[in-house]
Amino acid sequence: MTDVIPPLDLAVVGHTNTGKTSLLRTLLRDELFGEVADKPGTTRHVESAQLLSADGKPMLILRDTPGLEDAMGVLDYLDQLIAPQERPDGPDRIQRLLDSPEAAGRFEQECRVLTTVLAADAALYVIDARDPVLPKHRDELTLLAACGHPILPVLNFTRSPLANIAAWRDALARLGLHATVDFDTVAPALDGESQMLDRLALMLDQHATTLMALRTDLGEQRLKRLQDATRLIAELLMDAAALRLPCAQDPTDMATITLVLRKRTRDREQDCVHALLKRYRFSKAAFPHHALPLEGERWGMDLFSPQALRSFGVQVGKGLATGAMAGATLDMLTGGLSLGAATLLGAAIGGVWQGANQWGKRLMGRLAGNMEMTVDDPVLHLLGLRQLALVRALECRGHAAMRPIDEDLMALAAPAADPPSPADGTAGTDTNAAPEPGAALHRLPPDVQAVLDEARTHPSWSTIGETPSPDPRRDLLIGQMAHALFLAL
Repeated sequence: MTDVIPPLDLAVVGHTNTGKTSLLRTLLRDELFGEVADKPGTTRHVESAQLLSADGKPMLILRDTPGLEDAMGVLDYLDQLIAPQERPDGPDRIQRLLDSPEAAGRFEQECRVLTTVLAADAALYVIDARDPVLPKHRDELTLLAACGHPILPVLNFTRSPLANIAAWRDALARLGLHATVDFDTVAPALDGESQMLDRLALMLDQHATTLMALRTDLGEQRLKRLQDATRLIAELLMDAAALRLPCAQDPTDMATITLVLRKRTRDREQDCVHALLKRYRFSKAAFPHHALPLEGERWGMDLFSPQALRSFGVQVGKGLATGAMAGATLDMLTGGLSLGAATLLGAAIGGVWQGANQWGKRLMGRLAGNMEMTVDDPVLHLLGLRQLALVRALECRGHAAMRPIDEDLMALAAPAADPPSPADGTAGTDTNAAPEPGAALHRLPPDVQAVLDEARTHPSWSTIGETPSPDPRRDLLIGQMAHALFLAL
């Protein structure tokens, strides 16, 4: 019978308003834990939560504590309370404080913190790295050290240009705290949790097995999130690529079907965005500005917009770039003959048909019977690239972040300039080469494009089409696309 390993108990402590609750939100992946506000003393009581493994076992107990506000006063009081000849050790000194009348009076808040630290295995001392190092911080660390448990300083807000990281590390080293960890709760590094657990394992040798098991488990959870996310994107692309709407040759009917095609595609992308936010345990407020009808908000640039394609570096043809068409391909039902680089992107209906007449006079005469409207390749690429960019942004976002990720998403995903093309005189450019890890993508991987080409010939594979029907091969190809998208991330 396997022994049950008790969870590690950690007290999260620090000065008022340094981001203690924010740290717990990010570690727990819970936007709603505690209260976060830009004012002192938001947390007034000790709140606890458990960090669970993938199978639901508690691995860490995290205790959010009130901010320390008068450590200097506590140290002065201890000097008055305890005669010099008594010379008790640190924990005994703290216990004398907790037994004194001031524990329920002047120093009630500090005593709540110290009681929690005494009962914990270790403490995470959260520091706002933007603050200057002050005597009050040294007093707080002196007081906490008296509890006799390891202390790991956590430098928060390290990505701010105002962060004083070097000054803080030097000050902590002077106090004998040489092990620190950088963990920005708004935008944590991908390995931020692992670094924190590694430092704790060095300080808490008796708990090293638990900490390393948790480290492995968190890595597996992140891998599963990425796999689920790319599966959601692959399902979106399958639905959009296989979507075919029957259309008569009448211009009015074609214009109407074009609008229907756009709406179904936009709505399906909205569903994918919702699913990704839910999988990463973020609310809609984390990403409100869409061209999708998300709570009435807009993402800046519409999916069916030439500017949106350019912002993601998607190569477009002349017709697409001018917005003369509307973002779909017009095909014959019988042969799937493409009638040109269908663009249907962001033009008024009159503009659509002005563009259609330019090539329609030559080719419409070849058609007999009904036709179909499908989403064109550039739009499919934009669909995939936008979702991959969202996943990257969610991967790098802490659950304590207050601002929407719109600007961060676009900065992360969009290239600084359009990618080179043969027309630019850049001979030898391999547009199908695998992207560098973490680099901005301008096209979906070739393996994805191959699946999308096949999906076009199976309209029943689209769950937003006219006659959706389950097919084992559809699921197999979605899995192949998801794997290719995972590698692209």
